[in-house]
Parts: sequence; structure tokens; C-alpha cells
Amino acid sequence: MIQMIAADLAPELRERPWNTPGEMAQALDRGTIQTPALDVIDEHLAKVATGEIERFMCSMPPQEGKSLRISVWFVVWLLHRNPNLRVAIVCNGFELAQTFGEQIRDILRDHPELGLTLSKSTAKKHEFKLLGYKGGVVCVGIEGSLTGKPVDVLIIDDPYKDEKQADSKAWRQTVQRFWQSVALTRLAPGAPVVIVQTRWRKDDLSGWLRAEYPEEWTALNIAAQAIDSTKLPEDDPDYGKPDPLGREPGEFMESARRRTLRDWAKKMREVGSRVWIALYQGRPSPVEGGILKRDWWQRYDQPLWFEREDGARLVTGFDEVLMSWDMAFKDTEDSDYVVGQVWGRRGVDAYLLEQVRGRWDFVETCNQFEQLAARWPQALLKLVEDKANGTAVIASLRKRIAGIVPEEPHGSKEARASAVSPLVEAGNVYLPAPAIAPWVGGLIEECAGFPTATNDDQVDALSQGLNRLVLQPFLAGEIVDEDDLDDDLADFQISAY
Repeated sequence: MIQMIAADLAPELRERPWNTPGEMAQALDRGTIQTPALDVIDEHLAKVATGEIERFMCSMPPQEGKSLRISVWFVVWLLHRNPNLRVAIVCNGFELAQTFGEQIRDILRDHPELGLTLSKSTAKKHEFKLLGYKGGVVCVGIEGSLTGKPVDVLIIDDPYKDEKQADSKAWRQTVQRFWQSVALTRLAPGAPVVIVQTRWRKDDLSGWLRAEYPEEWTALNIAAQAIDSTKLPEDDPDYGKPDPLGREPGEFMESARRRTLRDWAKKMREVGSRVWIALYQGRPSPVEGGILKRDWWQRYDQPLWFEREDGARLVTGFDEVLMSWDMAFKDTEDSDYVVGQVWGRRGVDAYLLEQVRGRWDFVETCNQFEQLAARWPQALLKLVEDKANGTAVIASLRKRIAGIVPEEPHGSKEARASAVSPLVEAGNVYLPAPAIAPWVGGLIEECAGFPTATNDDQVDALSQGLNRLVLQPFLAGEIVDEDDLDDDLADFQISAY
């Protein structure tokens, strides 16, 4: 809890301290625009100040006032309530952090009626103390240092500069290390933490902390356009929750920049689906999914195979059966997953018959390959992506197992998935029901989150298998005439990337 103490305030201000940072901002800055979204943020910040919320994360579309409210006015408001607070502001880089420090310093200088004077000995843009009190502000970048600086309130604002930085595994690890080895070591007992950011990925700082420590964090996501939370997966922490602004699904937020409905629609077209879904909706994985949407998949409820006494599985009525493998890049416990899939085709319809997946070293990968091949003797063609450990697996097994074919991927992962997505959308791809394949839910969620999900190994194996099994033969006219294909599929321009 952040105690409020009486500073050397003008009598009239001492009598009526502002209840929220927004009230202070509107009183001291006539240019302040207050929106329903900022009202909700203010409510949460007030609870942070009283100790009702200890760790708070907030996401909202860019340029809607969240950083100014949290990283500037919230800090001034806190210092006005308790000038002994030591506040740290951390950003992706020092320059941005210093900007917030400069804005806070200017407000204190421009409003002497607050009774807060900067100490001349520490009046830098990025670090200053309050004269006569222990409190002050220090601003650093993620890679900066807080050594020797106790922190009573920590604000982390935009730990990722842009899409490139957010997609960098090395930078994401840097941000996580900062939290674990710097932030947590400087925090005083019970010190509140506020994270404010636009979202990029499911495993960015907010996503990672919420997944790892769900009970510790209060999360507020204000989407540009309200979603129907009942369409989220049932294990999503926001499933079934009302919109924080009380909006109906599809309703846009009131904008601090005076954006109209036309403006929002234009912005949606301009930035593209990934940026809109992540930055503006605050959900790096879209509600319905991205390239491969959740509700596109068809299901089958009973096994399509029969099993012989020796454990081999056989199917009837299928035109072709093949295996598709995506290999890992290294033989360690924290390496990427290895995935093997068995696909069958009837006409233009593809059926996923089995999948194996694990973090296996080279020896275990070869064992799993041999076992899956023995279990599905009809899968003569065995596609192995000729990258990572795949090259070594091919060399090791091709003299013992027939039909192993190196597959050289062409184009980006996104392009390969996009090429087969019309097949999925048209209802030509069938997955087993969870009752016979408990792993299928994870596959669907990885596909829905692609390309921003943490893992993409199942997607890679899937797109490789569907490309060889259905897409290439269809484009070559070897399966069916286009007129025989599902009407939905005929509307698409299909490319073999």
C-alpha cells in the first residue's frame, strides 16, 4: 500500500487532493482529453495506490493516452500523495525513459502550488529527487542499471520498441532477464508494479508474466473494437468476461485522438491483420485465429483406421497416405519441438490421422521416426524438412526405411501456411476429435496463434504435408477438376508459394 502523507501543499490543495491521476491531469493541463478508457485506467491506478492491486498490466491501442496517463501523471499524482516514494520508470531504451522523466520534471516545475521542489543536486532529466524528501524518479532503459536504487514503485512502459524487437528471441530473453534479475531485486516489499505496453506477441512480457503468474497480476486490455469474449477458448483468462468499457461486440472505443468509425476502419486496413490484432486489439492471437482460423477445421469422431495385431494401422478408401516431419535445430531440453504427422487423402479432402511431438534429442527422434513409420506402413512417402536435424535424420535412416524424401522449404513460413489455408477454410481438412486425439486442441491453438505464437512446429509439419498431399496435385490437375471442388475453395487464388 502506498501511504498518503501531507506534503507542503497550498492549503486549498491539501484540502482536496485529486482522487485519480486523471482528475489531476484535467485540473493542471487544460489540453487533457478524458475518455472512458482513461476513466477505467484511472480506476485501476487508484487501486494500485491503495494497495488493492499490487501488480497491474495495461494494454490499449497506440496513441490513446495510456503512457502519458500512467508513466507521467500517475507518477506526479503519487509523489503529490507521498513525496517519499522512489519511482523507477523502465522503457525499451534510455531515450524514451528520459522523455517521461523530463515531462514529470516539467510538471513539477510548472506547478509550484503542488509543494514539490526538485533538489538541485539531482535535477537531471532521467533522475531527480525531491527537496526535503526521500522520494524522486529514476528513468532507465531495459539494459540500464538500477544498482543501488531502492524502488517503491516500478513502471515498465513499452519494453519493445517495434515489431522487429518483439520478434527477436534474444530481446525477449533480455526483457525477461531484466524482470528476474534486476526488477525483482530492487523492489521494496509490497512495492506495486505497473506494466503498460502495446502487445506484439503472446510471449511478450505481459503475456509471459500472465501465463506464468496468473494469480499475481491484474490485467486490463482495452481493445480498439470490442470482442465477443464467449468466442475465446474456454481456458483463456478473458473468456466470458464483459468488455471493460461496457461495449457490445464490434463497438469501437471512444478515441482520445477523436478517431471516427471511418478512421478506425481505415487504420485497420492500413496496418494489416497482425498489427491490428496485436497492437490495437491487444490479443496477439486473434479471437478466431489468424491465417488458420479455429472454426475452419472439420472433425471426425471415430478412428478411420483399423489396427492389426502387430500394432500397424491401416486405412481403406484413401487415395494416398504420407508422413510429414518438422525437425528441431538442436539436441537440448529447451530446443524446439520435433513433430511427425500422418496424413491421408480422399479426393481433395485431407485427414490428419496421427501426430507425435516432443523435445527429443537425435537418437530419440530417430526412434520416434521408426516407430511412426512401422505403425503406418501405407505411408510410403515420408517428407522430412531438409533443415536443422532433418538432414542428419535423413542420412541416418534412409538406408533402413524406404520412402524418405528431403523437402526443401520454399518461401517464408507464413507464405507456406497461407498457401494451404484455402483448403482449411473450404472445409477440406479434417482433424480427429479430442476423444481420440487429446493433442488436437494444442494443434488448433498453435495454428490460430500463428505466426505470433511461441511455437510453430506443428504448423510447419501441417503446411508441408498438405502442400504435397493436396495442393501440388490439385494445381497440377491430378486430383479433381476445379468445378468438382468445394465452391468456397474456387473463390481463392491458390499459390504454391
